[in-house]
Amino acid sequence: MCLLHANKKFERFEDVTPEILKKENVKLLLCDLDNTLRLHSEKEPADELHDWVADCKEAGVKIVVISNNGRKKMMKKFCKPLDIPCVWWAKKPVSTKLTEAMKKYHFKPEETVMLGDKWSTDVLAAKFAKVRAWKVDHRRNIV
Repeated sequence: MCLLHANKKFERFEDVTPEILKKENVKLLLCDLDNTLRLHSEKEPADELHDWVADCKEAGVKIVVISNNGRKKMMKKFCKPLDIPCVWWAKKPVSTKLTEAMKKYHFKPEETVMLGDKWSTDVLAAKFAKVRAWKVDHRRNIV
């Protein structure tokens, strides 16, 4: 097991489709927030994020945002319209918050994926939690 090797790579979160999640038997999708699901400058979820979350939920996938961002109020405000739980100040690559989420929502490691943009935090945290690591490119404005 290579600690810095993601199990799958995608250009952006929207490329992780419900079909891929179903094929890979993913039931719990732990997602990084900043530069994975949103740009730092975005104060509200973009329309494509709303649509993606709805599609994943419809496919039976539980989404939990797990972020190193320490701004609890901002994170709750961002995640509330999506109706998804969030964990702030997760201290990734420490895997504690990932394993706590699996336990809280009753999912096994083989049913869980961590989706994020950084090798040094998201991928490592997934490896330490013994779940699959899926990496997306660092989110940026596309002009």
